[in-house]
Amino acid sequence: MLVLEDGTRYEGHGYGALGRTLGEAVFSTGMTGYQETLTDPSYAGQIVLMTAPHIGNTGTNDIDMESQRIWVAGFAVREPSRVVSNFRAQRSLDDDLREAGIVGIQGLDTRAVTRHLRSAGAMRAGIFSGPDAALSAPEQLEQVRAGADMRGLNLSSVVSTSEQYTIPARGERIGSVAVLDLGVKTSTLHYLADRGLDVIVLPETATVDDIRALNPSALFYSNGPGDPAASDQHVELLRGLLRDGVPYFGICFGNQLLGRALGYGTYKLPFGHRGINQPVLDRSTGRVEITAHNHGFAVDAPLDGPSESAAGFGRVEVSHYDLNDNVVEGLNCLDIPAFSVQYHPESAAGPHDANYLFDRFRDLVLATTAGKADDADETDSTDQTDSTDQEDAE
Repeated sequence: MLVLEDGTRYEGHGYGALGRTLGEAVFSTGMTGYQETLTDPSYAGQIVLMTAPHIGNTGTNDIDMESQRIWVAGFAVREPSRVVSNFRAQRSLDDDLREAGIVGIQGLDTRAVTRHLRSAGAMRAGIFSGPDAALSAPEQLEQVRAGADMRGLNLSSVVSTSEQYTIPARGERIGSVAVLDLGVKTSTLHYLADRGLDVIVLPETATVDDIRALNPSALFYSNGPGDPAASDQHVELLRGLLRDGVPYFGICFGNQLLGRALGYGTYKLPFGHRGINQPVLDRSTGRVEITAHNHGFAVDAPLDGPSESAAGFGRVEVSHYDLNDNVVEGLNCLDIPAFSVQYHPESAAGPHDANYLFDRFRDLVLATTAGKADDADETDSTDQTDSTDQEDAE
């Protein structure tokens, strides 16, 4: 049984592990990429409903993992594939769900559930199977309503790495980037390394002094789960490094935290954006990109023209917005080297339309590095002139 906190109930059959699980019920519109969805740390604490009716036909493998484990709280599908048919498959999806202890449900009308969530909004939910299915409806509903609400929930410590590690740059090295792991995906780290950056991945507990000691060429905040309003320490960390002039790029949760650092608010979307088919307009090019999304919160910033950062970082413009509902999908700082996007340009397992953003970040790092070098040359030249003037005076 899938039970929603408003009392709505959907009957199905057990899938994956049997038992009970609680989380926020959300839906993903991607027709492919279920393994990337399951292993995306941003889905921690959520019961994910797949709108595509047939799931599991390509099985699972070790290559498409976006982290070391499955993070979803639960998984709901209409019709799981009975046969795995793909040359890359190493296991079935059902095997992975059982091994990871992920409680799921199959055989329910996922279209009906999706329509309900679109009307009523994402909400707390529970899946009950095996012995837990024998609980009475009032008992199940009571447990669902006692579950955690995503508003005000900080999950960074749950999904972040516990130890610092480095992925070396590939090709011509241009510098290093400090990555604050708030739930980072493997694809993101590889794309950064491919741009010539040593990728230094840090736990979410890292401090300003920890990062300054590394003297990175740039800073990156990753995607991740939870409410951005509950991450004050990461906002203050970002403000400190923005004042240092460190180039910054943020994705998803990193976009929301940049918004907060600049002085804008954030808010919870009714049912969020999740899937690989969201149309987004890049205002700098006028190009519409089809993009991969996974977010339930958004930045509250004005769409019309640049606005002043209330935190003192100069002018900021909304660089991208969603064409379905005008939600802010990107921020660009005009007076400091910082930008971010709300969606997932690493494209796993979605379209590649937004992959250019990693090139844009590389260009920003190179431009900032060149600017600092020019400033240093001017300072040296001034110092030498002052020294010559002093010698002449003597």
